[in-house]
Amino acid sequence: MESYLIFMVIMLLVCIATVVATFYYTYKKKEKIKAQIKGLAENTLEMTAEEFFIMRKTSLGGRGSPSYALTQNFAGVYILFNSTKNMYYVGQGKEVLNRVNAHFTGKGNGDVYADYKYGDKFTIKMISLEKSGYATLNELERNTIMAYDAFASGYNKTRGNR
Repeated sequence: MESYLIFMVIMLLVCIATVVATFYYTYKKKEKIKAQIKGLAENTLEMTAEEFFIMRKTSLGGRGSPSYALTQNFAGVYILFNSTKNMYYVGQGKEVLNRVNAHFTGKGNGDVYADYKYGDKFTIKMISLEKSGYATLNELERNTIMAYDAFASGYNKTRGNR
């Protein structure tokens, strides 16, 4: 009976150690991803919504030339930060400039638009898929939502596309 009890205690300790090791590994992996995403975001231009609209309308040439947004659109993710409420929204798009514009003109996330419309201050960062090291927009978006905690305490209603 005593050897059975010792065996059970050892098995319990092995199970606890396995759970702790798994938790630690998962935590470290998430921290590495967060650091990677935030590093990507730090190396991008940050602009206000107002600066975004100016950039979007800027022409690259003379009269009749297309705007910057029509010639420089790219696939990637965008990070909208409401500095008034300290909340993030992360999204993705094959044409990121168009997607960002949609949020500030009432054709995207309704909560983001309402807060912007009523005077909250936003900044915007955009990460190109091509330069991110990620294979898909979905993977880049999921990890960016996780890095900025945009699902649990931001505007995102999902953890991202699968």
